[in-house]
Amino acid sequence: MFDLEGFGHLLFQGTLMTIQLALVSLVFGLVFGLLGATMKLSRFRLLRVLAGIYTALIRGIPELMVILFIYYGGVILLNQFAGWLGYDSYIDISAFAAGVVALSLTFGAYATEIFRAAIRAVPNNQLEAARAIGMSPATTFRRILLPQIWRFALPGLGNTFLIILKETALVSVIGLEELMRKTDMAVGYTKEPFTFFLFAALIYLAMTAVVMLVQQGLEKRANRGVAGRVVS
Repeated sequence: MFDLEGFGHLLFQGTLMTIQLALVSLVFGLVFGLLGATMKLSRFRLLRVLAGIYTALIRGIPELMVILFIYYGGVILLNQFAGWLGYDSYIDISAFAAGVVALSLTFGAYATEIFRAAIRAVPNNQLEAARAIGMSPATTFRRILLPQIWRFALPGLGNTFLIILKETALVSVIGLEELMRKTDMAVGYTKEPFTFFLFAALIYLAMTAVVMLVQQGLEKRANRGVAGRVVS
């Protein structure tokens, strides 16, 4: 491990926190995205309107503001709600939890549109055939829709995750000791910003390269059997 004047282990810890934050946000963001896409394609107008408000609101607000609102506004709302229930003790929200919620909502808003487009890309005649042979909606989704949605959505989801991975740096403003905050602490002690910010940039580049390799592997696996097929 690079010593970096005694701060190498701190940057390593910050990198692990960044990876953890990004992966947890990815899991919840995928859930939000699938739910949002399902609501947007629902036959119920209220669900479509709610999903539209969610995606328009989150995509229209800077990610930093989403993080600050969740961290500071969430504490206020949570304590007010607890007060209505008769709970008097102060409730705090951890920086990690706030970061996960904010990044998950952000990822989910973009994933909603990706999943919606992927669902619409599946030919209707396949769904009609599934219904004709008596498949339940759950079985149709699991065996017909999901494998193809995954294949169509992977490129967009991978690119969105790369953005979320880099936006984890914004969570440092609320005190989470991820890579950027650890780097800033090291700069404050050593007064060597170029060295530490350059090293942090190289770490982000390395994480991005790994994600891109994983994405390529997943896309190759998802497109088995359809090589050479042109998807419009």
